[in-house]
Amino acid sequence: MNKIDWEEKNKNKLKERKEEFRTTSDIKIERFYTKEDVPEDLDKKNSLPGEFPFTRGVQPTMYRGRFWTMRQYAGFGSAKETNQRFKYLLDKGQTGLSVAFDLPTQMGYDSDAPVSKGEVGRVGVAIDSLKDMEILFQGIPLDKVSTSMTINATASMLLAMYIVTAEKQGVPADKIMGTTQNDLLKEFIARGTYAFPPNPSVQISVDLMEYCKDFVPKWNPISVSGYHIREAGSTAVQEVAFMLADAIEYLKIAKERKLDIEGICKRVSFFFAVHGNFFEEISKYRAARRIWANILRSDFNVLSDSACKFRTHSQTGGVTLTAQQPLNNIVRTAMQAMAAVLGGTQSLHTNSFDEALGLPTEESATIALRTQQIIAYESGVGNTIDPFAGSYFVENLTDEIEEKVYEYLTIIKDKGGMVKCIEDNYIQSEIENSAYDFQIELEKKERIIVGVNDFKADEEELPAIQGIDKDLEENQNAGLAIVRAERNSQKVSECLESLRKAAQKKENIMPSILSAVREYCTIGEMTSVLESVHGRYKGSG
Repeated sequence: MNKIDWEEKNKNKLKERKEEFRTTSDIKIERFYTKEDVPEDLDKKNSLPGEFPFTRGVQPTMYRGRFWTMRQYAGFGSAKETNQRFKYLLDKGQTGLSVAFDLPTQMGYDSDAPVSKGEVGRVGVAIDSLKDMEILFQGIPLDKVSTSMTINATASMLLAMYIVTAEKQGVPADKIMGTTQNDLLKEFIARGTYAFPPNPSVQISVDLMEYCKDFVPKWNPISVSGYHIREAGSTAVQEVAFMLADAIEYLKIAKERKLDIEGICKRVSFFFAVHGNFFEEISKYRAARRIWANILRSDFNVLSDSACKFRTHSQTGGVTLTAQQPLNNIVRTAMQAMAAVLGGTQSLHTNSFDEALGLPTEESATIALRTQQIIAYESGVGNTIDPFAGSYFVENLTDEIEEKVYEYLTIIKDKGGMVKCIEDNYIQSEIENSAYDFQIELEKKERIIVGVNDFKADEEELPAIQGIDKDLEENQNAGLAIVRAERNSQKVSECLESLRKAAQKKENIMPSILSAVREYCTIGEMTSVLESVHGRYKGSG
């Protein structure tokens, strides 16, 4: 009996249940799926793991060869405190570091700038100069540890500090491993921690991509981020579409500058959020790999299969964590982490259950890490590759996501590309509309969040919250004053002037930034120089 005959036979029963079930991307979910819901050429479309277009995974062995990199996003207060947390996490079995920076560092302000007051060390570690970076990684072998840095507007400066810190350990630049986020376009869409206007921001991002290809070959110079787009309220489809549209924009700039696109693509990575709609999240990974590979092959003539791989880091959804009944977040995080693994992520950060309340404690960070370890070593899900391949439902959902993503990419192209769409507020409006729809669903209880709009607790005992040293800002500023007093002022001035000239001539600014970092120029000083050339973006709000 085929699906149509079954529905005809059961039409009276089906009338009793008229509700439509849909994913967060408004994709209709049928009651069940059969082979009629998947294409006949499914095997050709999916290929095998490690083979173009990588629907089933980017490696032929996947987790049978090596588990995903287990990271915990860490950074608070001073470089010294964060260094201690890094060592604690590494001792607990973490296999890679992920650095959170405070808002002044992210936006290019020194800790003693008036605008930084009250924000120093609050949402991440404060880094003003090379001195802080040296403290941050003291005693951590940078040729052995992979480090991810969530930094964008000042990514070039932070990576330069990391490179010089490694050199001081005796580790050359071609041996360090890790990722800088360096995705400026999504700052204008979702986060707002930008410094310069969109066009020069993209150029600076591409500068770093070009430099790393030639001199830091094991480093991923950009992690194009869908995470923050999703956290701002987008659907899963919008996350994939807008993230890929950002990546296309970077490659278009690189192509205009006659850079080696194939070489750059080998080190481009992506950053996904993982939310709670389990099968949609798994299918999202499969669709994104296939779309990216086909775009590189058809639009950029990338012939190397390895350069067409969609490699991604993932983080469980911060916005899905609730301050109400926070222990429930352990279950949410575990479910999301499992979806990321079944989707084929290469790297994963699991959020701590108390992050809706404050910075993670050592206990909550350990539970988050143990969640990954239990999935890896106890569940057996990594024993076979892409275990949902061939599922009528997952294959259909993968195709549906792919189709809707291409619809968005066509619209963006027709409107003049991603920068133009951002300037015209198209992308932001699409995300705002999705976020509004989600909120209405919550208020109508069409979508249930346990402990928030249903299954509430009368009384709750909240866990202890991680505190920050009340003298942190004063101590950080005192250390910055010492750095300024002990460095060579004349060399600092010469380096900053060299950076200014490179920016004015539209040269790659990375060599000038490295020279400035070696002389202990600060984040704020280097940003001010670039601001004098490009201006500082104020936004529309």
